[in-house]
Amino acid sequence: MRPQFEHVSITKKANLYADGKCVSYNLMFPDHAKKTVGVIFPSTITFATDVAEIMQIVEGKCRVRIGEEGDWKIYEDGQRFHVPAASRFELEALEPVHYVCHFVHD
Repeated sequence: MRPQFEHVSITKKANLYADGKCVSYNLMFPDHAKKTVGVIFPSTITFATDVAEIMQIVEGKCRVRIGEEGDWKIYEDGQRFHVPAASRFELEALEPVHYVCHFVHD
C-alpha cells in the first residue's frame, strides 16, 4: 500500500458524520475518480451506500457488518472490504481507524 496519492485535488471542508466521530475529505483524481480519506474515532456508525465501495483500512482496528443479516468481521491495518451499491454497513471502530474509501462505478 502506497503511503500517499499523487496529482489529486482535495476539498478544504471536511465531511463530518455521526456528530464528528467520522471526519473525511474528498479526493478527486485527474481521471475523475473520487475517493475519500479520513478517520473514524471509537464508536459504532451505520453508513449507507449509493455506489459500490471498497473500504481500505490504513491503520486501526474495527468490526464491520455488511447488510442487516451479515456477520461481524474484524478488519485492521492493510485490509479492505467491499460494500455493494445501494446497501448499508455498520462499522465499530475499536480504536481510531484511518481509512480510504474507493468508490467503484460499474
